[in-house]
Amino acid sequence: MVYFCVVKNDQVMSKAERTREFIIKKTAPIFNTKGYAGTSLSDMTEATGLTKGSIYGNFTDKDEVAMAAFDHNTRTVSGVIRAEMAKQGSYRDKLMVYVEVYGNFSKYTFCEGGCPILNTITEADDTHPGLKAKAVEALIRWKDRLTGIIQEGIAAGEFKADTNAEDTAVTMIALLEGAILFTKATGKASHRRAIVNSLETIIKAL
Repeated sequence: MVYFCVVKNDQVMSKAERTREFIIKKTAPIFNTKGYAGTSLSDMTEATGLTKGSIYGNFTDKDEVAMAAFDHNTRTVSGVIRAEMAKQGSYRDKLMVYVEVYGNFSKYTFCEGGCPILNTITEADDTHPGLKAKAVEALIRWKDRLTGIIQEGIAAGEFKADTNAEDTAVTMIALLEGAILFTKATGKASHRRAIVNSLETIIKAL
């Protein structure tokens, strides 16, 4: 994926800001793959080609790098979804984007290591309150976005009036995260396809 992050508030980013962005982009896949505990300073210096002093001259500590990396990873995933949704004209088709994207991973540019929300909540549940809080906030934002789309679909007459938008959104997320979990655990893409097919059935039934 090509990133264009050289402009901020109509001003060219400073050298320090460019360096921070560089560190974040290079370390984000490592944190998402190895987790917070598994990512070492040597991993970060090797990925960036920078010294410890250069990294910690731009970030307070490993926690700050990890938090920024998590934000970067979640933006990457949501960016793919939003871009695909923008191409759709109906609310049903916007929801079907999840079926298309999660059912055809190879066509899209995702974060290396899988879903950052699932990875981070799983690892940080009892070990890193700050990262857990970030992951929970991202999960709630995802749920709220989906709920809003479903509510708009109800208002537009596309979905049944008695549809519980929030419950449907939670179910969709649970299925998507479950699809990722089963695939990672078993290595079988057939599990992902089966779960995504169930999601498609739910969306069509709305």
